[in-house]
This record gives sequence, structure tokens and C-alpha cells, in this order.
Amino acid sequence: MIKKKEAKISIKVELDENKIPESLIWSAPDGGVKNKISRAIFLSIWDHQNKESLSIDLWTKKMPVDEMNEFFYQSLLTMGEAFYRATENVKVNDALRKFSESIEKDLGINKSSKKRS
Repeated sequence: MIKKKEAKISIKVELDENKIPESLIWSAPDGGVKNKISRAIFLSIWDHQNKESLSIDLWTKKMPVDEMNEFFYQSLLTMGEAFYRATENVKVNDALRKFSESIEKDLGINKSSKKRS
């Protein structure tokens, strides 16, 4: 019998005395990531039994609003791309891209940002 490969992704959350995240450190050894410091994490998990999305949304005290705006904007674009890869639904991907572009100015997104779809 062939042993299945396992991969581990871990997230370490260091909290202050009020349980507010001070640091977020994640690792994904199979992807070459070890103890990478981050200021925010949005994680969605599908609960197929209850047919609902569960999420963990964390950000540290050091996360500035302009970076949160960029993070949110890029996350919307990434969701559209992932949805397209999973379903090949062009209309929803285009709708998310158009929505992202419609709020780009309100979020103060810098056009030279690295992530663009």
C-alpha cells in the first residue's frame, strides 16, 4: 500500500493580555515557507456537512489601514481567480474583478501594486 503524503500548514498567533493579535507567524514547509511573519490572515474553510463557510480573520495591531485596504482588494481578486479555476465560471470572476476595480479608488489602491489580475 502506498503511503499518502501529508502537508502541514501552521499559523502561530501571539496575543496580548486582551487577546488581541500581536504577531502572526505561518509556515508551509512543502511550499518553502518557514516562520513567515504576517500582519493579517483571512482563512476560509468549507464545512460540507453544514453547508457553510467558516472563517478566521486576524490582523495585528501593526496592520495599517492602507495595507488592510490593499490586502482586502487583492483578496477579492484572488477569490475570483480561485473560483474561476474551480468552476470555470467567467461571469463571476469578471464580476468580482469589476467590483474590485469599482472600489479601488475608495480604498486608495496604488496602481503599481504587485498583484493585478
